[in-house]
Amino acid sequence: MTAIAHAAGYTIVESASLTGRNTFRVPARAALLLDVRNPAALAELFGYAALKTQPVLVLGEGSNILFTRDWPGVVLSMATRGIQVVDDDGEHARVRVEAGENWNDFVHWAVGHGYAGLENLVLIPGTVGAAPIQNIGAYGVEVREFIAAVEAWDREAGALVRLANAECAFAYRDSVFKQQRERYVVTAVEFDLPRRRELRTDYAGVGDELAALGITTPTPAAVAEAIARLRTRKLPDPALIGNAGSFFKNPLVERTVAERLRAEHPALPAWPAGAAQTKLSAAWLIEACGFKGLREGDAAVSERHALVLVNHGHATGAQLWALAERIRAGVRARFGVEIEPEPRVV
Repeated sequence: MTAIAHAAGYTIVESASLTGRNTFRVPARAALLLDVRNPAALAELFGYAALKTQPVLVLGEGSNILFTRDWPGVVLSMATRGIQVVDDDGEHARVRVEAGENWNDFVHWAVGHGYAGLENLVLIPGTVGAAPIQNIGAYGVEVREFIAAVEAWDREAGALVRLANAECAFAYRDSVFKQQRERYVVTAVEFDLPRRRELRTDYAGVGDELAALGITTPTPAAVAEAIARLRTRKLPDPALIGNAGSFFKNPLVERTVAERLRAEHPALPAWPAGAAQTKLSAAWLIEACGFKGLREGDAAVSERHALVLVNHGHATGAQLWALAERIRAGVRARFGVEIEPEPRVV
């Protein structure tokens, strides 16, 4: 790995290893790696021939990606930092956060400063800039509920643009930034955070965890603590074993399909998702097929959670993807349901 340029606002590295840049810790390399510390540098960088002629992959902390091969072009990482309260009327605050900030650190910052809403999204790995791309969500809350606007470099316009919430096309684990990966580079996110909000404690054991903590009148900090405890028990720590959290999205099916499946399998968890669709539990479907804990070499399904693929040490991305494809085929054969990967698969 050879650094070939240090300039104001960015660093360029040639033939860079990406093994430490993805939480699966699978081996991969990039022809060029750009760490950008100043968004103003993007105008100069996207003027370079390499970024005009080679594929560009925007990478945060690598917690939502699986490399099955080397990246043949440029990997661009926003390394910007900063949290700024733009406005605060005592009831709500507008907070601007630079893309390179760690998401979990920001959640703790918000809770610590007396803001509510993000506590259910504690311990989700990744950067703030990645949050709107995937429209991250957990325990009944999605980040789009609190995003006022997203600032991004628009490669088509050759300029920084500001997209209001309604322009971001947020949907379940989706957004315009995901739909148009080649167009936008998220540089900052503006959040509207309330001081007071009805807490979401009715999802997936949160109430039970609060009760176990002896908390009868929960605060945002208490909800964050309860959910952190739940996630820690259920999900393996990427610092200890390579993984990218939940690998599969909960599938959306037509309501009539869900009703048929629930009649055949009454234990199958399902949630309404609009007038005509139902969301099914991918974890239940995978576990019902007997895949939980399955290991093929160093590629495996976690014994703690059926949604999580793990690297026990030396699995390649191709081996993990082959296991994922085997799981998808098994669920399709037994239930007639397609489950899709949540991380980006290269």
